[in-house]
Amino acid sequence: MKNFLNEIKGFLNESRGNLKYFIKWSIFSLAAGIFGGVTGACFSLAVVKATEVRVRNPWLLFLMPLAGLMIVFIHGIFNQRGNKGTNLVLEAVRGDSAIDRPIIPLMFVSTVLSHLVGASVGREGAALQMGGGIGSILGKAFHFDEKDRRVAVMAGTSALFAAVFGTPIAAAVFAIEVISVGIMYFSALVPCVFSAFIGYGISEALGTDFEMFMLNTVPKLSLRSMAMIILLGICCAITAVFFCAVMRKANELYNKIFKENYYLRILAASAIFIILTLLTGTDLYEGTSIGIIERSFEGNVPYEAFILKIIFTAIALGGKFKGGEIVPTFCIGAALGCTFGRLVGFSPELCAACGMAGLFVGVTNCPVSTLIISLEMMSTAAMPFYSVVIAVSFAFSGYTGLYGSQRIMYSKTKSEFINITVAGGNQERKNPCSDSRSNQ
Repeated sequence: MKNFLNEIKGFLNESRGNLKYFIKWSIFSLAAGIFGGVTGACFSLAVVKATEVRVRNPWLLFLMPLAGLMIVFIHGIFNQRGNKGTNLVLEAVRGDSAIDRPIIPLMFVSTVLSHLVGASVGREGAALQMGGGIGSILGKAFHFDEKDRRVAVMAGTSALFAAVFGTPIAAAVFAIEVISVGIMYFSALVPCVFSAFIGYGISEALGTDFEMFMLNTVPKLSLRSMAMIILLGICCAITAVFFCAVMRKANELYNKIFKENYYLRILAASAIFIILTLLTGTDLYEGTSIGIIERSFEGNVPYEAFILKIIFTAIALGGKFKGGEIVPTFCIGAALGCTFGRLVGFSPELCAACGMAGLFVGVTNCPVSTLIISLEMMSTAAMPFYSVVIAVSFAFSGYTGLYGSQRIMYSKTKSEFINITVAGGNQERKNPCSDSRSNQ
């Protein structure tokens, strides 16, 4: 009886702590969701309008050098020319660095400018950084301690991600999965989920039009269909490694040639981008290139589209135009999948959808988030195919990734704690239980 009463007492004491946690983060999530939702809606609208203006006025491509100079100039005003991009958010969550307040307006304006002139960039890089900035500012306003501020950053990124992409569940899970692969930051689950849904709801209410890609038909499960998807998963992994290598190499070449002269760097990127666009004779690779995904689902995308999108994206982002890599990743994956399906004679539409999932997991190392975002953005009927392509690409892509500050905590092939960067460096083998960060 005494033990029973002690258990009840312990439960009540724990419940008080849980209630305090729930109330605190519910209030914070409301604030993060409101600010994130409004910011995300305004940002999405600005990017859409900039894209519409560019499509109606193709000559804006030739203003890319001017836009580039403006981006470098405004970043210089706030000493942000060497900004680490999305890696800054990952480092902020681990407590390795802080997110400066100017990041929010800088990324907003710079990304819109990049889309206005057709730079091959996405939106999520800006969304994650702006969301992290909002979370950081609110964390300080709420007088959170250092550990809670890290959770606040994750909640902010969830809100902006959901507000821009319209995938609230994936936004919440991505924030707690992407930091350290193999470790989920469950202490951030409530604030990330709440912030994501509030941000999504507000953005939708303000009229944001989210991109969704529905499958018309899904083939039946069979040995042949599974074999095709497994093979596609391997192709996605190889392409993911290639994409990440090209991105890193482009950045290294820019650094080697131009060092810290960001003005010359972005001018060179503009010139190369314009010349290649003229040589290809199409605007298919400008901006987010959503047209590539749409054509991939229709089964008529050019065979070389996925390679060219990789090149255009590396030139733009390596040259320091602002945006992100996730939407280009979806475009590359869709084009790769469609091309694969056409070559092997198996449902180019399904392969395009699976290609998006396979490439996304290959460059982000986030299998759970990838499956959820696939279900939220595309047909749920194809879940078995998504699951297989994600598993295969995740395993075969090794320890590569787009985010250099991401850490792989556990091996992909063994039950082993490895703690290495996605580039394979700075290996630190130790007991994970001794790492306070793994308990967040």
